[in-house]
Amino acid sequence: MIFEGLAEKLQNTFKKLKGKGKLSEADVDAAMREVRVALLEADVNFKVVKDFVKKVRERSIGQEVMDSLTPGQHVIKIVNEELTELMGGAQSKINIASKPPTVIMLVGLQGAGKTTTAGKLANLLRKQGRRPLLVAADVYRPAAIKQLQVLGEQLNIPVYTLGEKTNPVDIARGALEHARSIGNDTVIIDTAGRLHINEELMDELENIKETAHPHEVLFVMDATTGQDAVNVAETFNVRLGIDGVIMTKLDGDTRGGAALSVKAVTGKPIKFAGIGEKLEALEPFHPDRMAARILGMGDVLSLIEKAQTSMDAEKALELQRKIKTQDYNLQDFMDQMEQIKSMGPIDELLGMIPGLGQVKQLKNLKGSVDDKEFAHMKAIIQSMTIKERQDPRIIKDSRKKRIAKGSGTKVSEVNRLLKQFEETKKMMKQFSGMEKNMKKRGGLKLPFFQ
Repeated sequence: MIFEGLAEKLQNTFKKLKGKGKLSEADVDAAMREVRVALLEADVNFKVVKDFVKKVRERSIGQEVMDSLTPGQHVIKIVNEELTELMGGAQSKINIASKPPTVIMLVGLQGAGKTTTAGKLANLLRKQGRRPLLVAADVYRPAAIKQLQVLGEQLNIPVYTLGEKTNPVDIARGALEHARSIGNDTVIIDTAGRLHINEELMDELENIKETAHPHEVLFVMDATTGQDAVNVAETFNVRLGIDGVIMTKLDGDTRGGAALSVKAVTGKPIKFAGIGEKLEALEPFHPDRMAARILGMGDVLSLIEKAQTSMDAEKALELQRKIKTQDYNLQDFMDQMEQIKSMGPIDELLGMIPGLGQVKQLKNLKGSVDDKEFAHMKAIIQSMTIKERQDPRIIKDSRKKRIAKGSGTKVSEVNRLLKQFEETKKMMKQFSGMEKNMKKRGGLKLPFFQ
């Protein structure tokens, strides 16, 4: 899960405060010491940690507690607000040109994922009604141009290239003329990177910027490299003047130091986050939602957005009916896993549901729908009779052996699938109960029950 280590430590720290009717200065200081250690272990910039803890402490001790909050909740509210502010406060959107095309220039070191991110960004902007043109201006990395062309073919998005022997500045200039002539309103320039910062790279990027006059210069940062990436971002900002950051591989960053530090260090916001390898796995970055997830408050809005774009509405309604009538079976389980799998890793989804990310009985579900495991699950269910799918209680030892043989798996895998099915039934009951409570309060519906 994103920021898993940091999230667990912060949530454990604040659990100690929740039960207290009154907080002393010593209680706040003890909590802040734990917060400081948790942030430093998460590889957050030392100065950022120092300023953050100071702000939270001053606000926690100096403010009046709202009547509707306990003192512990008051501290958590302050931490949530400061984490949100630390990551940029509000969502930062792309600057759209008043006269097309809008030019976006992607910069960064080699290996951060610029070319793949260019494709993902083009895909995301097209879904928002834009008409993007991808520009292959990396003429140095072997197969960089080919990689972008393949992405363009997969997405059915045009790619502009003049070949590996052309000056990148000329490519940028030609791309703008081409975009205007064929009606593309967005130009995304994939520039070259290096394994380290050097003058030649920076000079070239400055020349491209001077020629293309980009409305956005976005630094593509690998989240898993932590403070090293933040320092590189600052160097690029000083030299080029970046407008924002695209954080790649955020789903692989269990610490979170880069995401929590980059805005404070560079003054530039994170605009997008890469959360997987698929071409749909790029999302606008919402500081408030990310802060809530770190503190275990969930992110229902993002979950609903994912569900609305990934799940079949009719199937979701039918699933709702089956759960309410206790008619939920293994065929439904497989159909549901297919839809959930299209939304992303299940541990990330659980982290978006308030209170469920840390529920012990759901831990077994995490990682249960990766491609290999899902293929096994599907083979096992398809090796069952219709009666067995409808009533898994009849699946005893002899049936398990037959199913395992028919699916090319082991009995232990059949047992694990049946256990996951039971865990899912329990989870869906929790969803149903949560939805009822939210309806009573006039709140949001959960996406599985839209």
